[in-house]
Amino acid sequence: MTRRTVRIAMNGVTGRMGYRQHLVRSILALREQGGLDLGNGETLWPEPVLVGRREPALRALAERHGLTEWSTDLDAVLADDSIDIYFDAQVTSARVDALTKAIAAGKHIYTEKPTAADLAGALDLARLASAKGVKHGVVQDKLFLPGLLKLKRLIDGGFFGEILSVRGEFGYWVFEGDWQDAQRPSWNYRAEDGGGIVVDMFPHWEYVLHELFGRVTSVSAHVATHVPRRWDEQGKPYEATADDAAYGIFQLEGGTVAQINSSWTVRVNRDELVEFQVDGTHGSAVAGLRGCRVQHRSATPKPVWNPDIPVTESFRDQWQEVPDNAEFANGFKAQWELFLRHVALGEPYHWDLLAGARGVQLAELGLRSAAEGRRLDVPEVSL
Repeated sequence: MTRRTVRIAMNGVTGRMGYRQHLVRSILALREQGGLDLGNGETLWPEPVLVGRREPALRALAERHGLTEWSTDLDAVLADDSIDIYFDAQVTSARVDALTKAIAAGKHIYTEKPTAADLAGALDLARLASAKGVKHGVVQDKLFLPGLLKLKRLIDGGFFGEILSVRGEFGYWVFEGDWQDAQRPSWNYRAEDGGGIVVDMFPHWEYVLHELFGRVTSVSAHVATHVPRRWDEQGKPYEATADDAAYGIFQLEGGTVAQINSSWTVRVNRDELVEFQVDGTHGSAVAGLRGCRVQHRSATPKPVWNPDIPVTESFRDQWQEVPDNAEFANGFKAQWELFLRHVALGEPYHWDLLAGARGVQLAELGLRSAAEGRRLDVPEVSL
């Protein structure tokens, strides 16, 4: 078995997502399994080079996992000709500058979303990467969740008939930080630092809707900052200037209507932190992170509205669980494998910087829709 090494500069791995999902559960998990089997007797071996601003944190991470290469000097890392891929999981406000430098240095690009603070910046990145001829990809992890993979299987099998509507509920209560520590960094609640749930979640909803149901053609949104005062990591109070809840209605190509609520100020009364209910002429489904339940039209009961008597049936019990029928890997790792095969073998990969720009566009138009109080068309984007 021939082993080929790919060296990956990983910027932002001291953060929660960069560390847990990308470093530990993706790149280090690939190393634990002996590398990525490319076929034809060849294995791709990922060699991470940790990059960040905090030297003690980088050193501690490297020592914890037996890694030897880390740096606080991004420019020096990008000047290293042995680096093949640049990965970015920084805060959004730092991303465009770093990605621009990496593209100029000729590195292949893999990045978290949103790729930029606005559509113009996101399209500039896509154009730069295309002109430079580097391969590029954007994390779109929700597509690889077991629940949504089961939902895709139902769609491909024609289970729904004509899909009429999609209703999504996402969120949980993020503590304010005074009497219990917040589960999310404080910058998420400061608009000046790139925070806000629209910027964070609308890019996710764009690719989920686009890939499963059709391109978003219009958006109508209402946003709110329900909790205006929070406490940061040092226990100091600050004004929350970013939206912590968003209520969106999306018209899709083909006529399907999607409605998705996103909130960090909601207490969970559902089976999973995110759920999508899809209703069609032939059947319905409710998909979450891992599970998916269905109700076919032939098994649909006939409820009758009568508020004068107690409910005599359990509506949840009338749904059938969709079987796994496959082993589902970690979604971040699965997408890393596809991108690495794209870099190493040139296999097709369409979740690129242009796809990332569509997510930025939807977030930008969602915020504008909320500010102007009207529905806005979502034009197609192109280089």
